Amino acid sequence: MLTNEINIRDPFLLVHNGKYYLYGTRGSECWDTCTGLDVYIGTDLQNWSEPIVCFQKPADFWADKNYWAPEVYQYKGSFYMFVSFKKDGLCRGTAVLKADAPEGPFLPWSDGCVTPRDWECLDGTLYVDDGTPYMIFCHEWLQCGDGEIHRMKLTDDLKAAAGKPEILFSATAFDNVYNFGTAQKPGYCTDGPFLYRDGDRLLCLWSSFTAEDGYCQLVAVSDNGHITGNFRQLSPIFKDDGGHGMLFTSLEGRLFLLLHRPNGTPFVSHKQPVFPPYEHPVFIPIEQLPKE
Repeated sequence: MLTNEINIRDPFLLVHNGKYYLYGTRGSECWDTCTGLDVYIGTDLQNWSEPIVCFQKPADFWADKNYWAPEVYQYKGSFYMFVSFKKDGLCRGTAVLKADAPEGPFLPWSDGCVTPRDWECLDGTLYVDDGTPYMIFCHEWLQCGDGEIHRMKLTDDLKAAAGKPEILFSATAFDNVYNFGTAQKPGYCTDGPFLYRDGDRLLCLWSSFTAEDGYCQLVAVSDNGHITGNFRQLSPIFKDDGGHGMLFTSLEGRLFLLLHRPNGTPFVSHKQPVFPPYEHPVFIPIEQLPKE
């Protein structure tokens, strides 16, 4: 199938052994009951296999809705999927699954969510800094008002947290972020953090909304080149109703931004999803990343 025929949100690409493995939130299940996650396999960023189920909800699995933003990393000989889950009565959070191959099957690895159990969290991503694994994730604006992006040390086996969350920045660190709420009860969105090393610089991609452009792809830079630094906002990398992106180098050595577009929920409402969903992955060649 072709790229524009794939209906996913929050796309993520793993390059492994001469192939591309494309993951994402199932568009058909995004806002309701979920049964699993898929991977699409290709070699040219245009033509893909039919969806291959890489995670099937076990009968006794603790979460049954909003299987969001799967990301897969090869780490110490295995493949680990960071994915956010939700169940009524439980806070949303990111858990870790494990498999022996990028196509799965992925099985539960962490004991439920790794993110704080009393926080509404989403979009956990892995970054290893000087040998120490971290989860970077969002503390959701629906709970904290001014959405936050945090770093948190993980145990070496990626099963659990090894420290308390530490904030990188909040949504209002970007001057033009849109307020979903009111002055008395604000709502500023953060989602989709992704860490990328650009030479000596460490960039954090993330997404939010602006009044002029709607959903857009933002980027911040660490002042010390590490995850422990203070992050400063740079110019947006994409502003045309697309986001939750990541950067990768193609098999031919070219840098690409991958994101989903359109966002699927009209910017004028922000509340009710549109059905049928129609988001798909978009690959954008990047000649130069935002500078200071």
